[in-house]
Amino acid sequence: MKTLRQITLILLSAPLFCMCSNTQTSKNETGTEKPEVKEMHTPMAAFLKWTGAAVKDDNYCIWGGSPILGDDGKIHVFVARWPEKNIDPAWRKSSEVAHYVADSPEGKYVFSDVAVKGSGIEGSWDRYAPHNPEIKKIGDYYAIVFIANSDYHQPPHPSNQKIGLVYSKSLYGPWKKAGNDGMIIEVSKDPKHWTYGSELGVDNPCINEIDGKIVVYFKNRKTVNGEAHAKYGYAVAETIEGPYKMSDRPITDNESYLEDATTFTWNNRYYLITTDNFGTVTGVAGGGILWSSTDWRKFRVEDTELAYNILPYYYTDYCRSKATPIYGPKAKFERPKVLMLDGKPAYLFAPSGWNVKGGDRTVCNILKIDLPE
Repeated sequence: MKTLRQITLILLSAPLFCMCSNTQTSKNETGTEKPEVKEMHTPMAAFLKWTGAAVKDDNYCIWGGSPILGDDGKIHVFVARWPEKNIDPAWRKSSEVAHYVADSPEGKYVFSDVAVKGSGIEGSWDRYAPHNPEIKKIGDYYAIVFIANSDYHQPPHPSNQKIGLVYSKSLYGPWKKAGNDGMIIEVSKDPKHWTYGSELGVDNPCINEIDGKIVVYFKNRKTVNGEAHAKYGYAVAETIEGPYKMSDRPITDNESYLEDATTFTWNNRYYLITTDNFGTVTGVAGGGILWSSTDWRKFRVEDTELAYNILPYYYTDYCRSKATPIYGPKAKFERPKVLMLDGKPAYLFAPSGWNVKGGDRTVCNILKIDLPE
């Protein structure tokens, strides 16, 4: 089995893999527009294949979509969803974590149940909008990490976002809250701690079991000289119940803005995928950053690759005039999550603020990670 870094070297020594974008065009000999070819040399970005499959629901906007292979052989996906057709402020107010199931990675996905809802209790940290879920098998339990808030109005949102965890021996629940109320990570009250004063609270969590410990990666954001900066750190616990101790410093060395992490382990390496909002790391604004490390406590920009490009590079039938722009200035992926099969990354699940097929709801797109053997 090859590592993603080894696959990168294969690509660099092999004929170029080319993807096409319909967002940039040039004139051919007949004077009509043709797509301009974009050459990519990086591992997951080059091996992603559009499947046409999606987690979708005619009655809900879908955001995120964390997949896992269940003991029943089915694919279970936990998504953030809400009934309103708008994105903002609906996600802050009405989001819930819902469970969809399919017989295979490419669907069809059928709604099963709601795993996590806001408490609705005044004064509770999770009164509103459980959001950004990620699920993993941790020992004998399935664990879901997510964010929630006590008041969706701005302010205090988003600085009041905190991270929670629920767990169960079954993907169908019932789900038990970790600790006293499910909240496992919040901004430090120590002015000297790196999370103090985070403008987004703590958010965009992802979870992994490493060296017998439960590790939850999370983001914080601060504005420096008028520019937003966001870095990732972690909180670690000996048991799923906690307590979770935050790292003393960030673990990514980027100087730019990023978000939306997911994590997986493959061939004794640790991986994060985050968005590259402005393209300052990968050169693709709205693309994905693949972080790779032999130390789960440290990820360096110099070891990154392009995880994925923007959506039109993969959907060859993309037509801007037919797509529905529900959220955001362009058709890009958000909240990436990876489905592991047979111990390796097999599919990328990623929603978009644009419905490229013209529907009025956001969906979670499914791309195959077609790695060589």
